[in-house]
Amino acid sequence: MNVALTCDGAILVGAALAGLGGAVLTVVQPHLFQEGVTAGRGWIAVVLVFFSRWYPAGALWGALLFGVADAFQYRIQALGSENIPYEFLSMLPYGLTLLVLLCQTKRREAPTALGIPYFKNRR
Repeated sequence: MNVALTCDGAILVGAALAGLGGAVLTVVQPHLFQEGVTAGRGWIAVVLVFFSRWYPAGALWGALLFGVADAFQYRIQALGSENIPYEFLSMLPYGLTLLVLLCQTKRREAPTALGIPYFKNRR
């Protein structure tokens, strides 16, 4: 397996997905660009890496979980729940993020080569 090709491919795919996510946030949802459009979702992505333990399948399930929490707070607001303040509902995905972070602190198992540059002929 060519490690350099795999790394380059992962960077290209990750950059393409980040660009696609940015396009969805700015064009599809509000139909315009405005300052602070991400609303802290980048930190949710960082927590998603810890949640998935650096495995793509775990990242997929974690993204689905956080996406459902984000959609759920909009759905509750649309149903017209007058008893719950909308600020509380807006913080639901971020509260879930903190809860996941607190639960995952005891089981942090980062890859051993994380942050170490790869050199082909290194011994």
